[in-house]
Amino acid sequence: MSHITEDDRRRVELLDLVAKKGLKVLELEDLKQLLTLVENKDYTHNKKAQKSKVKLIAKLDAAIFDIEERKKFN
Repeated sequence: MSHITEDDRRRVELLDLVAKKGLKVLELEDLKQLLTLVENKDYTHNKKAQKSKVKLIAKLDAAIFDIEERKKFN
């Protein structure tokens, strides 16, 4: 049985929150942390999960960009 790390717990916690309430509930630091955690997770053994990972990374990048752009104009 594989060992569940703190990173795994945090990734699942953030993903669960996003699934229930969307990306807008996360702060910038949480978005960046989730992006890193998802990018580092290997889903190559599951084609469907890998495809979802790529889509989520794109959404996270867009959300981070939007927040950082808004900060520039405030």
